[in-house]
Amino acid sequence: MLSVQTPVAPAVLKHDIAAPSTTTASAPKTDAQLDAWHRDLLRDGYCVVKGAVPKERALQYADRMHGWLEGFQLGYDRNDLSTVHKDKLPAITEKGMCLNYAVTHEDWAWKIRAEPGVVGAFEKFLGTDDLIVSFDAVNFGFPNRKDLPPNKPWPHQDQDPLKPGFRCLQGLVNLLPNGPDDGGLIVCKGSHALSTQFHEEMAYEEKIPAWTNEWYGFTDAGMKWLADHGCEWIKVCAEPGDLLLWDSRTAHYNLSSKTDQPRFCVYTCFMPVADASQEDLKRKKDAFERRVGTTHWPNARHTGSNVAKRDGVDDPHNRDRPVEEPQLSERAFRLTGIPYIKAE
Repeated sequence: MLSVQTPVAPAVLKHDIAAPSTTTASAPKTDAQLDAWHRDLLRDGYCVVKGAVPKERALQYADRMHGWLEGFQLGYDRNDLSTVHKDKLPAITEKGMCLNYAVTHEDWAWKIRAEPGVVGAFEKFLGTDDLIVSFDAVNFGFPNRKDLPPNKPWPHQDQDPLKPGFRCLQGLVNLLPNGPDDGGLIVCKGSHALSTQFHEEMAYEEKIPAWTNEWYGFTDAGMKWLADHGCEWIKVCAEPGDLLLWDSRTAHYNLSSKTDQPRFCVYTCFMPVADASQEDLKRKKDAFERRVGTTHWPNARHTGSNVAKRDGVDDPHNRDRPVEEPQLSERAFRLTGIPYIKAE
């Protein structure tokens, strides 16, 4: 069953559902000391941090994203939805993901990651300000696309079933109005709390093939198990500047818009630098210097490429540097992990 919900603070909390990193020294907070979104996240496996980025600034970021697309000069015009076509845009998947062209290191992408309200939410939940950030994908979700394969549901969790417990807090910064039918994030409320039980009871099932163990896809049988155990699928609605957070054990995917409203967002995930090895940080430094992306894992366990394909061959419009190189504040530079690399 699918419903639309704006999370509210619960009356009863279960702090054992998603514990912050054990590497931090912060003392546990009482229920009354937690922000409402923090309590929602612990209980439901997801939450909305309202106004993490001021609305006006969020819309300015969306404007810069439109400008980035128009800058390819392939014919895309933000004021004309008929120009939304793969021949007039950089490579964007049917799920809205843009992974190449050094987009993840554009100045506007870094400004969004470094927004105080965004970083601050992760600092609160993870209990430390010594964080590193992912160089994750950007989402340009356009409505009514007929030029791409349909965006079929792909319910999954971004965590290895053999590594249970809380390990990663994922997020995205929403930049345009995103209502019930505008496409976007759909989550299985409470599935994070049942993750261990699910994988114990469904261990016999043949897995959906995946390129990494840190991705688990839910089959029809798995979806039935979740439904039988009272889990409900929720379409998360958001305003420009809202930060959406979810536990990596929470089953989720994204929907395409049924309206004329595009969906723009930047995926962003932070983790304590203490959870990354020196080898991780060196790999992350290399990814930053080459301006390539990562997955949502901030320790850069996998790095990407700036080589997009168009009609099966390298896109002639590929680029390996951003149009606008990131101008990083001292705080943002720390998020690259580079300052935490020890001298040899």
